Amino acid sequence: MLSPELLVRLPKAELHVHLDGSLRPATLIELAQSARVNLPSKDPVEVARFMKADGVRDLTEYLERFAFTIAVLQTPEALERVAYEMVVDAGADGVRHLEVRYCPVLSCTGGLAMPDVLAAIGRGLGRGEADVGISTGFIACTLRHLDPAMSEEIARAAVAAREHGVVGFDIAGGEAGQPAAPHRTAFEIAARGGLGITVHAGEAAGAQSIAEAVYECGAERIGHGTRLGEDRALLAYVRDREIPLEVSLTSNVQTRAVPSYAAHPLRQYFRAGIAVTLSSDNWLISGVTLSGEYWRAHTELGFRRADIDRLILNGAAAAFLPLPRRQALVTDFRHRLEDLR
Repeated sequence: MLSPELLVRLPKAELHVHLDGSLRPATLIELAQSARVNLPSKDPVEVARFMKADGVRDLTEYLERFAFTIAVLQTPEALERVAYEMVVDAGADGVRHLEVRYCPVLSCTGGLAMPDVLAAIGRGLGRGEADVGISTGFIACTLRHLDPAMSEEIARAAVAAREHGVVGFDIAGGEAGQPAAPHRTAFEIAARGGLGITVHAGEAAGAQSIAEAVYECGAERIGHGTRLGEDRALLAYVRDREIPLEVSLTSNVQTRAVPSYAAHPLRQYFRAGIAVTLSSDNWLISGVTLSGEYWRAHTELGFRRADIDRLILNGAAAAFLPLPRRQALVTDFRHRLEDLR
């Protein structure tokens, strides 16, 4: 029998969660005081309520909340702290593999260089790994509105920082009217440097955005992919090549990518044989946990225990890890799931 408590105990891989969208409310308050950033309250409950993106009209309005968090992520100490706390909080939610993503150039407004940003995040994730006992990786993002030359600079910095735990490269930001194709050279740099490629697509734009991610940017995973069903041929291509979708139910509802949980195509894609995975996107901005997203898949979309197990194993199999470690993670998850039946 599935329950929220059991879902916390089940092993999980969190493949799509943003550093700047997942601060603890109390940490945001402390860092804001140090950075002289004005928040509407010093009460963590009120700040959590203020930051949660309920009632927004679209993705653009959803992203406005990040102005507060990015403003406090301008020192190595702040970046390391938030990265470390994310590992601790993920471990408490039953996450056994965590991949955090962030655009490092966002923390360069106060004098930091991108290598400093990446090193600080790497230190935080590394300390968390040692203390919590889970595996982690960092995905460096560029943003759709940035000049492609800046995207290439971010990609080169990400490749150079593999020793600090960088495992992937992504493009995020406002999707509508801002194609990813002009940034294809950055993706080539990242891929040639050994990084996994994931692309935000099909969230605030249609299936053509997903096609662009796959055909132009070499996406090995798709962030969201909500509108994949608009193109049957593309859906078959994604299915046949086992390109995973990083699905985030709550943020898709909040940004109006779908009108409701019940209307989300996750179940449709699952039945079609797509390698769908569940992620949370932003713990603070969306007000969620990964276990909570699995609970919504169960209660809102009718996923049963066997379906949940398949989603979990899909996540482990899609991790940006070397093949032997990825295979070991899948085996470990399978054994843990069997023990908890």
